[in-house]
Amino acid sequence: MVSLIVNGESRKLDIEPSTPLLWALRDALALTGTKYGCGIALCGACTVLVEGQPARACVTPVSSVAGKRITTIEGLSRTGGHAVQRAWVAEDVPQCGFCQSGQILSAVALLERNPDPTDADINAAMSVVLCRCGTYQRIRRAIRVAAADKAAAERS
Repeated sequence: MVSLIVNGESRKLDIEPSTPLLWALRDALALTGTKYGCGIALCGACTVLVEGQPARACVTPVSSVAGKRITTIEGLSRTGGHAVQRAWVAEDVPQCGFCQSGQILSAVALLERNPDPTDADINAAMSVVLCRCGTYQRIRRAIRVAAADKAAAERS
């Protein structure tokens, strides 16, 4: 048995400790927003947050995240109301959508550690998640919009 905290909920899974987190999320917990891309931690489609930090679920054994807070795209906001999700819609970021959960969660982590990122900061943080459709300009704009929205909300 492996105990995980996924999207704020404690879960016990009867699963091999070496099983990649990706398959625990998708197969055992039916959280299919986290995508399988390359399987070798290069594309970033499988990115989730572990204790608020981006992690590649395809190569992360469940045993290494036992007892840690894991956030998937499903756990970010049930209604799509997170600032980054709202900005993604406003800036019409997705095309095929495949990389979007990894992109969004990477952007969330960036804004948590750096609430006012420069374009260079955004490029550095987001370069680890590949977008096959090439929507990088829209991604950058959306992150700037989300940062401004968060700053405005904090001032209110």
